[in-house]
Amino acid sequence: MTTPRRRILRPHREAPLADPRQQARLQRKREQLAKDRVSLKRWLTRLKRATNTVADLHQRITRLETLVAP
Repeated sequence: MTTPRRRILRPHREAPLADPRQQARLQRKREQLAKDRVSLKRWLTRLKRATNTVADLHQRITRLETLVAP
C-alpha cells in the first residue's frame, strides 16, 4: 500500500520592502509586457492570415496542375 505524500509546510514570505527603484522597474516591466502581448496578438493575426493564404494557393496550384497535366 502506498503512503500519501507529506506536504512541506513553509512559512509565508514576508512582503518585500517598498524600494522605489525596484517598484519603478517592475512597473516598466509590466508596461513592456502589456505592449509585447498586444504586439504578439497583432503578429499572430497576420501570421494566421498568411498561413491561410499559403494553404489556399497551394491547393489551387495543385488543382490546376492536375487539370493541366497531360
